[in-house]
Amino acid sequence: MTGKASWIGPGIADLDDINRIITAPVFAPRLSWRWWTAFLISAALTLLMIVTVTWLFSHGIGIFGNNTTVVWGFPIANYVWWLGIGHAGTLISALLLLTRQKWRNALNRFAESMTLFAVSLAGLFPIFHLGRPYYLYWIFPYPNVQGLWPQWRSALVWDLWAVGTYLTFSILFWYVGLVPDLAMMRDCAKSRFARLVYGSFALGWRGSARHWEVFERFYRFMAALAVPLVVSVHSVVSLDFAASLEPGWSDTIYPPYFVVGALYSGFAMVVVLAAVMRWACDFQAFITVRHFDAIGKVLLTASVIMGVSYASEWFWAWYGGGRSERQLVAFLFMGPYAPLYYCQLFFNVVVPQLLWLGRFRRSILSVTLIAIVINIGMWLERILIVWGTLSHDYLPSAWRIFLPTFWDWALLFGSLGAFMFLFMLFVRVLPALPAHELRKLWVEEQQ
Repeated sequence: MTGKASWIGPGIADLDDINRIITAPVFAPRLSWRWWTAFLISAALTLLMIVTVTWLFSHGIGIFGNNTTVVWGFPIANYVWWLGIGHAGTLISALLLLTRQKWRNALNRFAESMTLFAVSLAGLFPIFHLGRPYYLYWIFPYPNVQGLWPQWRSALVWDLWAVGTYLTFSILFWYVGLVPDLAMMRDCAKSRFARLVYGSFALGWRGSARHWEVFERFYRFMAALAVPLVVSVHSVVSLDFAASLEPGWSDTIYPPYFVVGALYSGFAMVVVLAAVMRWACDFQAFITVRHFDAIGKVLLTASVIMGVSYASEWFWAWYGGGRSERQLVAFLFMGPYAPLYYCQLFFNVVVPQLLWLGRFRRSILSVTLIAIVINIGMWLERILIVWGTLSHDYLPSAWRIFLPTFWDWALLFGSLGAFMFLFMLFVRVLPALPAHELRKLWVEEQQ
């Protein structure tokens, strides 16, 4: 082995060690107390979400803090936040694959899984927000037997096609990358039922040279498709705001601003998940300090871009000379939401500057805490995009402040629990790390 730095930590003697460690959470007869702790906490929060949704459907959206002015509130802000996190997973995996970043190998599987769970949760929030969710089918172009047809100028229709397209593609991209590992699970399984199930989804994979040639070519082709798809889809989501005439929303910076924000919050969530996976599943050999150092540099770069984006909004509000735009900026800095706005700037721009220092980037605890702070900051940004404009638009007589209720918070924390609950189930059923890519990386590092 050469003296170059390794992306795989000590403790791996051969390829069988890689298979054994990665399949342990699935095939182990008894899981660790760490997994059970995360599972039970997430299950309790998921139950809270189920109770909240049940109460919502029985009592209506009046249980939320939405009012006649701030008609969107928590549900739509949570939708955009979860969608940003979801869009980042596939984009991260695809970008790192196309740029041949070896530190991708330990992160791409659960980053892609993060996409599936986050986008699925995001898609629920517009339904929760509808006053009559049982008419959801009106936004589909079904046969027009009732004299109805989708309103193509509605943001709901845009989001249906954008999110639906992205989720479909992400499932395919995730599944294609999983096929070689499903074959590994088939070969490692002890029971006949497990071999049958994993073998069915492995599509007859035998690891021949022809199989690998087709796999590598198709996988890279899908990665090349993923990048423009993610950019276009999240740009469509940003147009939910930017296509309006509201002050603070009708801004051409929104499409790239939302894409960078999605990458920012997505990388931050990947850090949190990597730390949890490393702790709960004993993946210290594969998720190393070098991975956190690399992601820390990405977060630092994104924080600088976000700072420039915020400054651009202030500058164009002043330079454009629009009275309502200037009043909105002043409202954010000096109005009732000012403490939240200052927290947003501090969390998203100031705190990540600690990552200039190597000792912070090489500390797993420090990078994880900074990532949690960034996710809180990005959630505040989504909330204030909604609250700020709707609370202070063109008509002074309609200015009202949003006050969240218990049910607003319950749905938010419940969705976080549901996300982690799905992730814990995923770890228990499928390999959370790509064994075939880590085996290839280990062999390269031994040469």
